[in-house]
Amino acid sequence: MGRSTPPAAPPAAAAPAIVFLGDSLTAGYGLDPDQAYPAIIQRKIDEAGLRYRVVNAGVSGETSAGARRRLEWLLAQPVAVLVVETGGNDGLRGQDPAATEGNIQAIIDRARRPPSPAKIVLVGMEALPNYGADYGHRFRDIYPRLASRNGVALVPFLLEGVGGVPALNQADGIHPTAEGQRHLAETVWKTLQPLLTG
Repeated sequence: MGRSTPPAAPPAAAAPAIVFLGDSLTAGYGLDPDQAYPAIIQRKIDEAGLRYRVVNAGVSGETSAGARRRLEWLLAQPVAVLVVETGGNDGLRGQDPAATEGNIQAIIDRARRPPSPAKIVLVGMEALPNYGADYGHRFRDIYPRLASRNGVALVPFLLEGVGGVPALNQADGIHPTAEGQRHLAETVWKTLQPLLTG
């Protein structure tokens, strides 16, 4: 005789999704997934008693063009907030900032298309200095310009206080340590939290 099973708790998947579209910085390259900043933000959400589930859609090595190609699949689920962290690998490869800007604009446009337009958080990046000051300025300007044009929330620079700090980065000097990821979570949370509580 089979035992009766108590009703299952509602699945976590029923909670509105916050999708982090990003590269290795979001994926938490070199670390346990629980140490990546999206997982840390999930814990902040839970501690605040908010009902959201974080989806870490970070892919190491991805460019803005790759993020653009993946977006349709990610938006097959209802998305309450889309956090867009892309372009860092474009900058590492010296790609044309205009092309990066065009890809991110296309991501924003698609995310706003019905039936469930997402709130958007754009995460700023900066290029390394090896391509020169002019390239660096053109690249840095992508993010505030897109945020202003589209009226989306902006994290000015994801690696603020972390980039270039040896103690907060792994041996490659690019990818944050677990402590560095905690700094990234604080940086993003300052911009994300008001969208979730307002």
